[in-house]
Amino acid sequence: MIQQRPTFEAIAPDFGNSFTYQKFDEDRLNKNNVWHYHPEIELVYVNGGAGKRQIGSHVSYYTNGDLILIGSNLPHCGLTDKLTGNKKETVIQMKQDFLGSDFFNIPEMKQIQSLFDLAAGGIAFSGKTKRNIGDKMEVLEYQTDFKRLLSILNILNELAASEEYKVLNAAGFSLKTEVKDNDRINVVFNHVKQHFKEDISLDDIAGMVSMTVPSFCRYFKKITNKTFVQFLNECRLVHASKLLAEQPMSITEVCFESGFNNFSHFNKSFKAFTGQNPSEYRNELKKVMT
Repeated sequence: MIQQRPTFEAIAPDFGNSFTYQKFDEDRLNKNNVWHYHPEIELVYVNGGAGKRQIGSHVSYYTNGDLILIGSNLPHCGLTDKLTGNKKETVIQMKQDFLGSDFFNIPEMKQIQSLFDLAAGGIAFSGKTKRNIGDKMEVLEYQTDFKRLLSILNILNELAASEEYKVLNAAGFSLKTEVKDNDRINVVFNHVKQHFKEDISLDDIAGMVSMTVPSFCRYFKKITNKTFVQFLNECRLVHASKLLAEQPMSITEVCFESGFNNFSHFNKSFKAFTGQNPSEYRNELKKVMT
């Protein structure tokens, strides 16, 4: 049965804490891989491995781990599963006012408040920032509650000062819409997530949300700043990236397994999306992984 909207995740910090800290590894996997949202801001560090990410309307494939800051109520899927191959995953979740309604309004917190505002679209950090902050997040496991709180503030301050980042939904992912609009976009996202390998016509998808094709196209572009066809192809290309990296399949097999029915179109689309053709992409990944 297709889930029609993202799952609301209720997050309750342990007694005596104002935020949630969790660490996952091969003995304790993070099983929250469904499309979900929560009021808490979430900072996730994936130590090593490769996988898919969907944050709002952004879909992509990451390698060599990930560091993501996800804003309040921004729907997203879990970043890891049993095939990701990561060593550890560290997750911090906190309400935007977890230190009081006015704390982040004081002058010293201005940069962090700006970071929270930017996180409304989801932020991916890279380079030294990813490595350094990842190390600091993993050390939290051995700290007292008070020291951990100070460390989290320091982490947020360093993220706010970093220039090694990309806003994933750069033009803004419109979440503050009417409930009816959120229901519609989530029906679309969930259907694409489960059926991107199949032929999905605009007539079919518009009918699922009780809209005409022209109205649906305008609506989808307004919400996501992408056309539906662009979003669908990105989902297919991200899946193709994952297969090229993880499966000993021929490029032709990857093409058809990702929902494309024309090899020439697949090659052209993949190069436009990644900057490399599938063969170059696979060879480059082999160099990175060795």
